[in-house]
Amino acid sequence: MTTTVRTRVAIVGAGPAGLLLSHLLAEAGIESIVVDQRTRDEIESTIRAGILEQGTVDLLAQIPGSRVHTVGTRHDGIELRFDGHGHRIDFPGLVGRSVWLYPQHEALKDLIAARLAAGQDLRFGVTVDRVEGAETDRPSVFATTAEGEDLQLEADFVVGADGSRSNARVAVAGSHTGGYFREYPFAWFGILCEAPASSEELIYSNSPDGFALISQRSATVQRMYFQCDPDADPHALSEAEIWDTLQKRVPGTTLTEGPIFQRDVLRFRSFVAHELRRGRVAIVGDAAHTVPPTGAKGMNLAVADVILLAQALESLLSGGDERLIEGWAEKALRRIWKAQHFSWWMTSMLHVAPDASDFDRLRQLGELRSVVESEAGRTYLAEAYTGWPLEP
Repeated sequence: MTTTVRTRVAIVGAGPAGLLLSHLLAEAGIESIVVDQRTRDEIESTIRAGILEQGTVDLLAQIPGSRVHTVGTRHDGIELRFDGHGHRIDFPGLVGRSVWLYPQHEALKDLIAARLAAGQDLRFGVTVDRVEGAETDRPSVFATTAEGEDLQLEADFVVGADGSRSNARVAVAGSHTGGYFREYPFAWFGILCEAPASSEELIYSNSPDGFALISQRSATVQRMYFQCDPDADPHALSEAEIWDTLQKRVPGTTLTEGPIFQRDVLRFRSFVAHELRRGRVAIVGDAAHTVPPTGAKGMNLAVADVILLAQALESLLSGGDERLIEGWAEKALRRIWKAQHFSWWMTSMLHVAPDASDFDRLRQLGELRSVVESEAGRTYLAEAYTGWPLEP
């Protein structure tokens, strides 16, 4: 027996995009149901990156109970390190904005608590099988609950915010893989370690041996990465070998070492779905696009998608006006492709390609100098990194 539940907007995915969308819709008086196949504990305990643009922080700060300004840490710049020297990019001095280090799982704790306190219908452990009826005025989500019962969500609109392996994407783009795709010939070997910070701000280091990123998670937990082969085994290196590799790639900075309690290999992909909307089904966030992490655009781009979509859905569902939803994808894609370019640019400028020649290496150093020695170059990097203005 299938249980059918009626709602205005069915949201697949309780990540930042889905939860924030439910919040914005509720503010507009539009009820929604959010489902996710993970448990609440899985969502809140999966440690993920969290460099938030100024506009993202300003929006999250309006969520009741948000800790973005109390737990999050403002960063006013980053360091580009190459050829043995560091070069600071001063965000406020260049563009009057900053970024915040606020890990995504902390933002999700805030959003889940706020939505549940507001009475949001938020269902964990629900596995979505498919989305049907995109071209009708009653699209439906077909799913299975944690108890193994069949569930159908019948809605006025369905939004897929269910990540890079999105099932909702099939209803929009026609397949799981329908999109523009690029895979990079390197990956990041990432670690989490128990140690104080090695630097007050993030260090992006280009070295002859490959890229390294020195980042943070908290006062006692640090996140660091170094460029590696996509097929690298995260358990093949000893802790001493990992620290030697990291230290070699950030010459001039002495890293503070500590016990490594998590390690993984993060592959690099760029993806944009061929379509972001079909009829009354849309996809946002990682369901619609993924970017290399070098430009810190993943969660921020999802927030930008949702702000535009919330406006369009309010206009459609409360006012019967289809103009904003008809133009939503085109408008969202302008920012998406800008972010794709910035992420690709940062990635190609900072990493050493496996087949790089001496010419490629020297040209890359010339590019880095062109950025740090030019106010216009530093300003572009600061403007894109801290985030282009969000829609009102």
